[in-house]
Amino acid sequence: MLNLTEQMAALGLDILRAPSPIEWIETVLNDFPAFMQDHADCERKASAMALSFIAKYPDRLEIIPELMDTAVEELQHFRQVYRLMEKRGIPLAKEITKDTYVGDLLGLCRSKPQERFLDRLVIASVVEWRGCERFKKVAEALQEPELQNFYALLWQSEARHGESFTEMAKFYFPREEINCRLDFFLTEEALLIKRLPLRPALH
Repeated sequence: MLNLTEQMAALGLDILRAPSPIEWIETVLNDFPAFMQDHADCERKASAMALSFIAKYPDRLEIIPELMDTAVEELQHFRQVYRLMEKRGIPLAKEITKDTYVGDLLGLCRSKPQERFLDRLVIASVVEWRGCERFKKVAEALQEPELQNFYALLWQSEARHGESFTEMAKFYFPREEINCRLDFFLTEEALLIKRLPLRPALH
């Protein structure tokens, strides 16, 4: 029987404890330019987040190359979505808004340094898998081929990133501890996703 991490590595879509509500994709499609603006912001944040791990944990040499690759790939995603926005006359948002979803998850981190390090890796994984699930829904709902193909490729990339953060944790923590924290954050994330306000945004 596959353990939790292996199930997530298989693609992780079913491991989320609650699906995004149907109303969310309807909200996104009703204002797709706003969704693309938020998406662009999320890619910039994701790149910065990967780099922040390097800045905060420069002694974790085993994961620095993977974090660099993730930061670069997220920045490439930003460039790709920006080019799509340019073609459609959609400007970048004037300011990057606070992400309540990610903030609430980070608020559940434990305070001891080693425990916080694990929790941040696990949260990064869970956030990537939610992005995977939502980008997949977007790809399936879109009618425009160029956008549909872009988001179809993107959700698969998010799945890989979700796996990579749990793989990084294995350098420093036993599998049982990682799975325990995954279980905790997946449960809390399911409660959070149900109470998030509907808006044309990734979270």
